[in-house]
Amino acid sequence: MQYFEQIKPAFSVIGKEGSTLDGPGFIQNLWADANGHFAEVAPLAKVNEDGSLVGVWGAMTDFSRSFQPWEDGFTKGLYLAGVECRDDAQAPEGWVKWSIPGYRYLVCENGDGAFPAMLQEMENLGLQLAGAVHDFTNPANGKGYMYFPVEKL
Repeated sequence: MQYFEQIKPAFSVIGKEGSTLDGPGFIQNLWADANGHFAEVAPLAKVNEDGSLVGVWGAMTDFSRSFQPWEDGFTKGLYLAGVECRDDAQAPEGWVKWSIPGYRYLVCENGDGAFPAMLQEMENLGLQLAGAVHDFTNPANGKGYMYFPVEKL
């Protein structure tokens, strides 16, 4: 399993929030809604020096909103389809802002079997999840990654 380690301080994401209680396909529906209305939050997005977006996140948390992993074998929780934003940004009506704590992450490319393979790798290393796993898309190359928090900062 190929992965790298990244320290990421606390950051904020503004997006469209949904829950596993919303039924099958809820994540795809959130992304369709977020992408269809992106112009509403574009001015709030954090950007690199060249003006490109810093990142697009599929952030997750348990129902207590304490950024713990999804419950019942990673099948129940909340999801936020959104963009990394300035910490002082206010979510417009119809959008939600999450402030995600800082963690040391193990990061792997997203793909078939990546989630269980990374959990197995963590077990092999004697590590446990310190919080919810997040999906990240790097706008620079379009690649998707999974961020596995192993230590809270």
